[in-house]
Formats: sequence, C-alpha cells, structure tokens
Amino acid sequence: MAITYMTKDGYDRKMEEIAYLETVKRPEISRAIAEARDKGDLSENAEYDAAKEAQGMLEMKIAQLKDLVANARIIDETQIGTDEVHMLNRVRIRNVDRGVEAEYTIVADSEADMKAKKIAMSTPIARGLMGHKVGDVVEITIPAGKVRFEILEISI
Repeated sequence: MAITYMTKDGYDRKMEEIAYLETVKRPEISRAIAEARDKGDLSENAEYDAAKEAQGMLEMKIAQLKDLVANARIIDETQIGTDEVHMLNRVRIRNVDRGVEAEYTIVADSEADMKAKKIAMSTPIARGLMGHKVGDVVEITIPAGKVRFEILEISI
C-alpha cells in the first residue's frame, strides 16, 4: 500500500474509528450472529447470512483502516509555508471566466470533505494549484472542461 500523508487530527480520527469499530460494532455483529444461530437451521436463516455478511464487511473495513494508518505519515503543519500552494494550505481562488470565488483547504485523500471545503490532493483542482503562487492564473482541466483560476490568497 502507498504512503498516505495525513494531519495529526486526521490520523487521530482514523484511530478513533478503528477503536469504535473494534469495541462497539464488532461485538454488536457477534451478538447478531449468535442470536441468528440460536434460531436453528442455518441453511435457511437469512438473519444469519446477513449478520455473517455484515461481519465480513466490517472486518474488511477495519483491515483497510489499519493499512491506511500503518502507512500514514503525519505532516508537521508548522512546516507548511504560504509562498506557494502546498498540501494543508487554505487557498482562495477566483474562476476568471465566471468571477466566482471559492476557498478550499487541500488535504490528503483520506481527509477530504466537501461540506468542510476540504478537497483531496488527487483532485484536478488541487493538483493544478500545487506549486503556484498568489496572482498566478492556472488553467485546469476538470470534467466539465478547462477552467482558469486566479490564486487570490494562500493561508494555513
């Protein structure tokens, strides 16, 4: 698995999720399996099949999260500059053609959250902004076509 860059906060949230899945969800599913098993014939027991499938999905999710944190590298946010766009920068941009402004924080893929205006490093917009400075106009190809953005501000 590839190295994943994360903030300390993002890493801590993933660790909390693992703990929750292992200490709360895993016992719930085990109880559901036991209850379904107590109902008799397992060959025609839909509840048992559903609980076993849920167990498999949960174990897969736990394994994926553990792989993610095992290969995580915590980014020292104090070392992030604002001279050019880097991961963890908050970037205020303006669509040159439409005049619409937006502000995003560029984060690791595992921490992306559009509601919180956090976009993943792997998105076309984030990739297109990386390494550019305030005042630069960057042409980025997005699914809707080419868009020109002016970088108005870079902050932490």
